[in-house]
Amino acid sequence: MHHPAETTAVAPVAGPRPSRRHAARRAHAAPDELDGPLRLVVLIPAHNEEDRIAHAVQGLWRQTRRPDLIVVVCDNCTDATAEIAAAHGAQVFHTQGNTHKKAGALNQAIAWVLPHLEERDLLLVQDADTVLDPWFNETAMGTFNRKVGAVGGVFYGEEGGGFLGLLQRMEFHRYAWELERSGGKAQVLTGTGTMFRARVLREVRVARRAGVIGGGNGYYSLASLTEDDEMTKAVKTLGYRAMSPAGCAVTTEVMPTLGKLWHQRLRWQRGALENLRDYGWTRVTARYFLQQFMMGFGALCFLVYLTYMATYTTLYGWPGFSPFWTAIGLLFVVEKTVSVRRAGPRAVLVAALMVPEMLYDLFQHAVYFTSLWGLVRRSEEKWVAT
Repeated sequence: MHHPAETTAVAPVAGPRPSRRHAARRAHAAPDELDGPLRLVVLIPAHNEEDRIAHAVQGLWRQTRRPDLIVVVCDNCTDATAEIAAAHGAQVFHTQGNTHKKAGALNQAIAWVLPHLEERDLLLVQDADTVLDPWFNETAMGTFNRKVGAVGGVFYGEEGGGFLGLLQRMEFHRYAWELERSGGKAQVLTGTGTMFRARVLREVRVARRAGVIGGGNGYYSLASLTEDDEMTKAVKTLGYRAMSPAGCAVTTEVMPTLGKLWHQRLRWQRGALENLRDYGWTRVTARYFLQQFMMGFGALCFLVYLTYMATYTTLYGWPGFSPFWTAIGLLFVVEKTVSVRRAGPRAVLVAALMVPEMLYDLFQHAVYFTSLWGLVRRSEEKWVAT
């Protein structure tokens, strides 16, 4: 078994912390030393996250149902991530020779911890730039039943990032609103925070080795740019439900620049398309194929509309008032504003203005068509850390 890193004292980050006895017991306990009828282990993959790892760990200690073990998976770290994690009560696991980014790091850590867990025990995978709401664990654990194999978080954007950050927070709030309206059925088991049954992860690995699903011989796929999207399809292909209840809220990083946002979204979109190509048309992927088609169709309709309006206005001037189309437009504005009302008054104002979000939509459409063109050309898209 891989031995955890030694603990090195560092300056603590302000905020609630477990007692020294409580932290020390978890910092040095092996997985097979955990007790209790239902155990919860957390894995936090991290690559040079010294600025954020303390907040992620503290968010876990503040849970109404604390984890039995927190493991920070240090993947080729060259900063103080390991020392800070250990100082805040987490155990540290160092990857060995990993060249497969986050998926490879998780595969090593899961292979280390899973043999010490019973079938019904739970394993939470959380990003290092994310903080879980205090009731996340309790809500997720209460959502599991025989048909639910994994419970993912509902992600919201952290404060900051200027106007671009606000647009991302609005986008995330709309996604949360849609999840709530769908009864919490997860479209994607987000990498920001997802809890699995130990039994389900074992079944995923068996299915990969048997060729039922692709992605290598491990737990997470090594062939996907978006391992969380692929894992969602893997879990559903095995016949399990994936849920994202409203109580499983997480706060995650927003991209501060257009360049970083472009790389992030290009990876997300290209990964989603490649996963569909690899899985093909199945009862699970049918709705995802339909979503991608509607996304492309909607983008084309939007571009045609803008082109028509620009041409018409140039040739004939601004069109006259139409009660019918005005009513349609007002309904559109109402839907846009209502869906972001929980994001605050600034978000509602921006949604009502429409123009900023139209430009943001054009950005998203550019990402979609660039990803689709890259898929057709089979150009290589690399995993870019953000």
